[in-house]
Amino acid sequence: MATSPPADPVGVHLERTEDLSPRIDALAEALGPRVGVEHLLGDLKYRAHDSRIGRLAGRAVHRAIAWNSYDQRDPTWWPQGITTSADATAEGRIAGRRVLVTTWYAKAVNGIKRGSRLTFLDLDTLEYRHVLLVDPTLDDEGRVGMNSVRIHAGGIVWTGPWLHIAATARGFVTCHVDDIMRVPDDNEFPDEIGLLGSPDAPRPASFGHHYVLPVRFTHRAHTDDGHTPLRHSFLSLDRSGDPPGLLAGEYGRGGQSTRLARYELDAQGWLPALDGSGISRPVLDDVELVRMQGDVRARGRHHITVSQGPWWPGSVYTGQPGDLRRHRFALPMGPEDITYWPETDELWSVSEHPRRRWIFSMRRAWFD
Repeated sequence: MATSPPADPVGVHLERTEDLSPRIDALAEALGPRVGVEHLLGDLKYRAHDSRIGRLAGRAVHRAIAWNSYDQRDPTWWPQGITTSADATAEGRIAGRRVLVTTWYAKAVNGIKRGSRLTFLDLDTLEYRHVLLVDPTLDDEGRVGMNSVRIHAGGIVWTGPWLHIAATARGFVTCHVDDIMRVPDDNEFPDEIGLLGSPDAPRPASFGHHYVLPVRFTHRAHTDDGHTPLRHSFLSLDRSGDPPGLLAGEYGRGGQSTRLARYELDAQGWLPALDGSGISRPVLDDVELVRMQGDVRARGRHHITVSQGPWWPGSVYTGQPGDLRRHRFALPMGPEDITYWPETDELWSVSEHPRRRWIFSMRRAWFD
């Protein structure tokens, strides 16, 4: 007689969906071959610059970087998550480069919902390039297409070849950096997406992005009856264990839950570890702290970013859940996700509001 698997002791878990590699193969055949992250880093297009205003916008800020003038004020795309090549590799380099990756979500403009994207920035040259996240699709006749990925993308972690991107109630989506593809001549179709026109000669469109990255699979959030669903509002790499884990957390206010969750990673594949029933189960901590935007553990302590709205500088809370110290006015207004670079002992974050958008670093020791 078959028996049911044991109930999840914390009431929430992740299940990995099917691998979409066959669809990604078909999309690569339609667009051209995969080019991967190294090709992308050799084709960076835009240039950011160091910002004195951003450096002065928060007491803890050590260095601030501003996007180009268009991205700095763009009302459509809003920065959210941040990770670096220090999360991806032990040496902290990809193709010899120190790389920052941020996520953005798009607000609907004229009824068009553009979804989410990533930006790869070379920390030494300050050159960068945007990459649109896409879902590969197949219709009933087996024709390949692509849609935008409509998630808030409030956090991101780069582990090995994988990029894990927070998808709030859905859990998080996972992409492989080798799946990056070049889209030819897409400037002609900035308001469209997919393989459009004749099936015999489709024209690709990706909202004006010359590069796309398909989602390989989703780590989908599930909740047992009687438990509160876990919102994956942000993500970071948790180096406190061996192997490292993924730290997720909830942005909450107005009585919503505010919890932190740690998932173990498989040291060989750098994906969330699965138990015998194919489930990833977290360890949960309750944190009585509203408006959390990001959290990372560094030198044994949590460093939690908290926004105070679009006009007031943000705060950082440090310590352990239940025993946190507030550092007021530490960050620019509108801080989001946070990550840690062990080699330089620096924390990095990103702010979201137009004309007040910066990627910025903080010396971790400032919070001692």
